[in-house]
Amino acid sequence: MEELWKVALWKQFDAALEMFGNALRACPHELWTAHMWKDTDMPEGFSDFWYVAFHTLFWLDLYLFGSVEGFTPPTPYSLVELDPKGVLPERVYARQELLIYLDHCRQKCHSTIDLLTDDQAGQMCYFSWAKDGIRFAELLLDNMRHVQEHGAQLHMFLGQQAGVNSRWVGQVK
Repeated sequence: MEELWKVALWKQFDAALEMFGNALRACPHELWTAHMWKDTDMPEGFSDFWYVAFHTLFWLDLYLFGSVEGFTPPTPYSLVELDPKGVLPERVYARQELLIYLDHCRQKCHSTIDLLTDDQAGQMCYFSWAKDGIRFAELLLDNMRHVQEHGAQLHMFLGQQAGVNSRWVGQVK
């Protein structure tokens, strides 16, 4: 894959990851387990700040792998996120645990993009929501949008509840 595109993709992905991490670092302790959305059909806990952060990192990690088959998240995480019944993890993950997971995902993302070939970029990936498949290159872009979407939700919640202002990250130094 052309170096120009790999560099551009990584810079944008890294900026999205940095903004996401800024939300995790900025969250006051008392909001870590707070519900971000009220009056929804979501089961209890699925709108908690910590869970939205974990959900984002789990799917980032999985999509960087490119397949459910053979994927294993790092310890202490499990595959509970894949349970079709919608089950929460066994416990609330601490900020530091999720920041370590973010660092793991950032390194994995950088390595994945850095080593990406045209053949890998064109490889078809299959998930329950993409039964006809999605090319790995497109999955990377979809993954970046997913990180940015939830990062924006976390920042909006922090702004509304704690007056925490988010700062746009154009590029990570």
